[in-house]
Amino acid sequence: MQEYKRIDITKDQIVPVAERMKKEGRFLVMIHAYIDKENRMDISYEYAVDPAIESYHVVGETKVPSISSLYDTAASWPEREINELFGVEFEGLDMSQRLFLPEDMLETQGKGHIMVMPLSELVEKNKKEAKQ
Repeated sequence: MQEYKRIDITKDQIVPVAERMKKEGRFLVMIHAYIDKENRMDISYEYAVDPAIESYHVVGETKVPSISSLYDTAASWPEREINELFGVEFEGLDMSQRLFLPEDMLETQGKGHIMVMPLSELVEKNKKEAKQ
């Protein structure tokens, strides 16, 4: 099993870390995002640094620089996905087309972002709605 190293960084360190990793020939494994227990956005950039995965976390930011110019589709696809699902803005990312949501969702539904709800909350919500 690979070792996992969490490293907290600021949004200003995202591009320098990506540039260093690219220069060293490290692969971008994935970019993830979730809302933590304190209701803050946590965006993580995972790089293959054998024998470990180094995971660089930016917490509490909803506007960060894109690294798609360095890692092409390996970065642009998850950045676009995170933008659509959570509304995180990736500065410099081409968002002229949607990945999953209908193009007119912004006009018909408001914000146009999907917020993933924990299963326990969804179950509670469904119970309440069923009682009504």
